[in-house]
Amino acid sequence: MSQPTLNELVNLASERYRSSGRFAYHYARGKLGHDTIFHDILRRGLLSHAPRVLDLGSGQGSLFSWLLGAQQLAAQGRWPVGWAAPPQPGALRGVELMASDVDRARQAFGADHPVVRIELGDMTQADLGQPDAVTILDALHYVSVPQQRALLARIRDALPRGGVFLTRIGDASAGWRYHVCNGVDRVVTFARGHRLPRMYARPLAEWRADLEALGFEVDSRDMSGNKPFANVMLYCRVR
Repeated sequence: MSQPTLNELVNLASERYRSSGRFAYHYARGKLGHDTIFHDILRRGLLSHAPRVLDLGSGQGSLFSWLLGAQQLAAQGRWPVGWAAPPQPGALRGVELMASDVDRARQAFGADHPVVRIELGDMTQADLGQPDAVTILDALHYVSVPQQRALLARIRDALPRGGVFLTRIGDASAGWRYHVCNGVDRVVTFARGHRLPRMYARPLAEWRADLEALGFEVDSRDMSGNKPFANVMLYCRVR
């Protein structure tokens, strides 16, 4: 992604958070500007053919603002040559456990946004509906392994043939890099005003085995960029 285009997208996607306060605005700018999974989603078109997206553990809705910003950029005729097709979001629903994040999202998008809806709730218990894609970015490791497996099975049942499940996990088999990643995660969680949670990380091979057993085709990619982390994106499509 070229730097001028990235800067434009970050500006478009983060501007709405000014109404949610300084923390929400600067958190969005930092997350969208430097977290490579957001860039990969657009460059590779990972959600381009999924108008109905369910984001579990959605936080303040940064992913949704990113997709809407990309749609706006494309509508202005400035979509970069060589990228996959831009996203065309039609119904973006988030489920978030932390009330403070939900409040920031609702201030940013407003109560009656035609596309975005952010709900307060537990992703392990929420009705998943009938999405085209489900995303969980950096949140699965906050629930126990039995809850992870039960939720993954429910996600598979909710998706149509060809549906997408996109998640990012920390590879517990990555040694010292995983421990660095884990420490940064705790710092960010604390900065967002939340208690430090227990984490239930697993090796990448175990994640892949569970997802493939459910009927997903799984593409795993390192998402650590130039940082000494153990972040792995799992792009899963229903066979």
